[in-house]
Amino acid sequence: MSSETTWKPSHNPWATCIPLMVAAFMFVLDETIANVALPYMAGSFSVSRQESTWVLTSYLIASGIVIPSVDFFCKLIGRKNFFILSIITFTVASFLCGIATSLPMMVITRIIQGFGGGALLPLSQAITLELFPIEKRAQSMALFGLVVVIAPIIGPVLGGWITTNWSWPYIYFINIPVGIFAVYLAKEFIEDPPYARKQKEVKIDAAGFFTLTCWLTCMQIVLDKGNDADWFGSTWVCWLSFFAAVFAIWFFYIQITKKDSLIDIKVFKDANFFLGTVVQVVMQGVLLASLAILPQFLQGLMGYDAYLSGLAMMPRGMGALTTVIFIGTIGSKINNKILVITGLTLLSISGFMLCELNLHIAPVNIEIPNFIMGVGMAMSMIPIITLSTATLTNEQMTNASGVQNLLKNLGGAIGTSIVTTLISRKAQVHQSFLVDNLTTLNDNFLERLQAYQATFSSMTDHISANHMAQNLLYNQMLQQANMGAFRDTFEACAVACLVIIPLVLFIKGIKKIKKQQQNSSQ
Repeated sequence: MSSETTWKPSHNPWATCIPLMVAAFMFVLDETIANVALPYMAGSFSVSRQESTWVLTSYLIASGIVIPSVDFFCKLIGRKNFFILSIITFTVASFLCGIATSLPMMVITRIIQGFGGGALLPLSQAITLELFPIEKRAQSMALFGLVVVIAPIIGPVLGGWITTNWSWPYIYFINIPVGIFAVYLAKEFIEDPPYARKQKEVKIDAAGFFTLTCWLTCMQIVLDKGNDADWFGSTWVCWLSFFAAVFAIWFFYIQITKKDSLIDIKVFKDANFFLGTVVQVVMQGVLLASLAILPQFLQGLMGYDAYLSGLAMMPRGMGALTTVIFIGTIGSKINNKILVITGLTLLSISGFMLCELNLHIAPVNIEIPNFIMGVGMAMSMIPIITLSTATLTNEQMTNASGVQNLLKNLGGAIGTSIVTTLISRKAQVHQSFLVDNLTTLNDNFLERLQAYQATFSSMTDHISANHMAQNLLYNQMLQQANMGAFRDTFEACAVACLVIIPLVLFIKGIKKIKKQQQNSSQ
């Protein structure tokens, strides 16, 4: 018998899930909790808002480097040891982030935090999947989905509240008691199966580390700063894009040809894993993109502050929580593929509902599509993780989770960059169309101009009143142009969810997989 079939955890699997979920929640929360605090950090460090984004970029680069390296480090020091070391590193770095007094110090500590936290999500996913037989993975993934979907949603809310009522360092200090608690529980409950224990003569893939680091660093900088630099209209963007492509090709060449490579990409030969990963990459792009642009819309056009804009996202968390409870109770009785397709359809519907937004909406116009989006995200994300790994062995799980989470991170970064560019470019398109209406030959414009001019005339002279009226109308035109850009971007997210639905049809269902496994064992 293989180690996979003979090894069983000595603790209750649900008890073992507690430190896994606590650690994963802590990591995912920190991906978005700092977003609303950037202006405050910029003020503390006396830097521009643009420079302060390195606080986010450095974290993403460092965690992205560690994620595909998880399987290697598990073989080097043992999976449990690596998991605990990652929590400790993340917790200590969180304290250092909170006491940072300059931008360089903050960037360095965020890099350390990313190195510590990068392994938490793939390890939590891999161990959770291994703890349960395939027929019970729906419930375990429901718990995991609670972390993956809800944590990034409540991040801006919690970050806004802490920053407003206390101070931005506390968004990092709150990780300290949580990290200590997670380390204690991990030592008590987590065990290493034979295939996840420390191995002898593990070789370091130095070339893989180097090319991966260079690839992700160049690509993340391009994605974060490219739109501000007019993309390929900038020389440095072209060069960094070129280097990113070269290092990416070099990295994958090493992984294919080298025996002791950083990751095992043979896992992509599994159709379920390949198709399921593609679906998750697109979904992650839509999730993080919507989390990035909806607060921009609420703060930039509707006048919400950071806390209120984060609070407006809460119905999405409520929708996800409701769905997680549903999947955890009766989700195993429903075909997972049906759940995924239904979830993607709901995501698309919510995107099209957001296309109907205008500058005179009530809160309910944001809350309803957000709730539907939360339901759709949880309903599709949880089953697709189960389906994508259902045909893999437990020995493959750690490596597969690392590769999958790396690609999901890239999907989130690319998705966020795409929607940022769409908003910028579409706003220009709408502006060029709307500006043609700002002419005295347009009766509606002339009527509104005269009305505003009459209002301002009571406060100033006729010439100044005319100038103020024209400025007001021009600013209203800019708002409408930006509104149109946001609507177009929400529509693009909705279409992306519809496009990937056919891929789900080619994924093997759980019942078919179990039947094949039974036939092969006979």
